Amino acid sequence: MNASDARLSGGCQCGAVRFSCAAPTRISICHCRMCQKATGGVYGAFASVDTTALSWTRGARKIFHSSNVAQRGFCADCGTPLTWEGDGEVAISIAAFDRPADLKPQVQLEFHERIPWVHDLGALPARNNADYPAVDAFMASVVSLQHPDHDTDAWPPEERAG
Repeated sequence: MNASDARLSGGCQCGAVRFSCAAPTRISICHCRMCQKATGGVYGAFASVDTTALSWTRGARKIFHSSNVAQRGFCADCGTPLTWEGDGEVAISIAAFDRPADLKPQVQLEFHERIPWVHDLGALPARNNADYPAVDAFMASVVSLQHPDHDTDAWPPEERAG
């Protein structure tokens, strides 16, 4: 199998909705106000995929019509933003993929609407939790209840179901 034939997978935070798709056709960051509000972030990061090579492998996304030309897909159980959909195109939130680090953005859209300080993020100081023992201990105690970053036969596990 060559890289263009590889299937990518992903889904929502709780595991109720999962997908599989072919490699994205475009990977972008959108600074428009609708993407900011839809993702709850300072921009939307999306990977456009061929709709004929996209399948929803568990559950179904709920749809919100965010404008007269587009709709947003999300998990009705946990609220994870999943898609931007319009004019026959589906773009999936990069962070919803199991391996988001593999999806490097190629273009920024609606750059004129960016939040001005986004440009300065790389210059901010970075905190290393190891330098703060109380924070490091707290983070070590956190047990994630999120779906893992790979497909599962069933979710949630029996010991957590119900």
